[in-house]
This record gives sequence, structure tokens and C-alpha cells, in this order.
Amino acid sequence: MLSVISYTGIIASIWIVAGVIIASLFYPNYSHSRQFCSELGAAGSPTQKLSPLINNYPLGLLFILFGYYLISTHAESTATVAIGIMVVIHGLSTWICGLFPMDADPYTTTPTMPCQIHSWSGMVMLISFIVAPAITVFSDTNPITNPTAIRVFSLICLLGCFYFSYRLSVSFKERTNPGTHQRLSYGFQILWLFGYSVFMIA
Repeated sequence: MLSVISYTGIIASIWIVAGVIIASLFYPNYSHSRQFCSELGAAGSPTQKLSPLINNYPLGLLFILFGYYLISTHAESTATVAIGIMVVIHGLSTWICGLFPMDADPYTTTPTMPCQIHSWSGMVMLISFIVAPAITVFSDTNPITNPTAIRVFSLICLLGCFYFSYRLSVSFKERTNPGTHQRLSYGFQILWLFGYSVFMIA
């Protein structure tokens, strides 16, 4: 069973890309460059119910299962257990983001309570997948065979996430193409998850 669960990190990394693409097909005139991923599940959107069903709920489960795998199979490694906890937190926050949709207008100055919960959960998601690769970069108790390679890879992913998060902030203020920068920012986090998962089962 654990051998199957060990692949959930890889599956989640692929699933999220496919899920967003599939959900967008049912949202007329949806723009991946101008709109956030969460707008697929926003209140009143054409895919409000569909998007969480194919994205948030199964993804949350996959994240939690992979976090459980890390915690249960590497209990002797404090660093790996901590990373596993971050992945579980990421999964739980993914569920919360699905349960509480953002408002239809991301630029609203008076967000509803569900939107505020969604935003805070999204922040937790972001932080959890900053902390996890940071642990990988700085930890001396890493069970991976080639720790130097995964540290360099994790650092690159962190820098990519930071850069495009900054670009996202600028783009959001200028109302240009925040969707592109959000996907690249989160994309580096998902790339880290994919790479880390491969290293762990190699």
C-alpha cells in the first residue's frame, strides 16, 4: 500500500495541471493569462461546483497521502517528517479553498467571509510549500541518496516561486496578466513537489 502512496506526490503534480485545463474548458472565454486558477471555482462561476470536484478535493487527498507517506516511512528524519507535515497542511488548505470559494471579482474591496477564508487558506498553501523546500535546502538530515542535487533543485524552485510571486503582485496591481504569474509561481512549487517525489522513490 505504501508503495502506491509513494507516487501520490507525482500524481498530484500532474493532476493539478490537467485539472485546471479540463475545468477551464467548461468556463466560456476563460483566460489563463488574466484570470486566477481559483476563479474556476469562484462564487457564481460556470464551474463553481465542477472545479473543486476535479481539483481541490482529489488534490487535497493526494497531498495528504503523500505527506502521510513521508511521515510514516521516514520517522527517524526530523526534516522529512517536517516536510511531510507541510505537505499535509497544503492538502488540508487545498480542501478549505475548495469549500470556501473566492468572490467572482478578485479586485473587490469588500470580500465576503468565504472569500477571506479562501484567501487565508491560499496564503497557508503558499507558505507551506515555501517552508518544505527550504527545509530541503538547509537540512543536514536528509535521507535522499544525492542531497546536493535535491538541495540545488529546491533552491532553484524557491527562487522561481519568489520571483514570480513578486511579478504576480505587480501584475495584480496593474491588472495585466496575474494569471500567468500565479501559474508560474505555483508552478515552481509543484515542480519542487514533483522533483522531490521522484528523488524520494528513486
